[in-house]
Amino acid sequence: MRYRNHPLWWAYLVHRVSGLALALFLPVHFLVLAQALTAPERLDRFLALTENPAVKLAEFALVFGLAVHMFGGLRLLALEWLPWTPRQKTLAAGATALSFLVSTTFLMQAI
Repeated sequence: MRYRNHPLWWAYLVHRVSGLALALFLPVHFLVLAQALTAPERLDRFLALTENPAVKLAEFALVFGLAVHMFGGLRLLALEWLPWTPRQKTLAAGATALSFLVSTTFLMQAI
């Protein structure tokens, strides 16, 4: 159980959870987009909800999940294709930092 305190195990867990969350989000996103074709007035009501601060915070979480999944995937690709480096913890921390930077920038634009 000591391995669960390792930063790379946490990077693995965050990558898996963010991938699952994105996979669950996509069908809902497509259903909302489909309302533009079938019921534009319902889409307008739904879009009015996006001005709620809680929704903006959820958007931040969504963008953070997308960014952490993308940068974590790039870290895994680097692990597979580049020569081995003992700096894997640094790459994982960098991926998390870049994800936070991207999602915070998105949140600042949304506010």
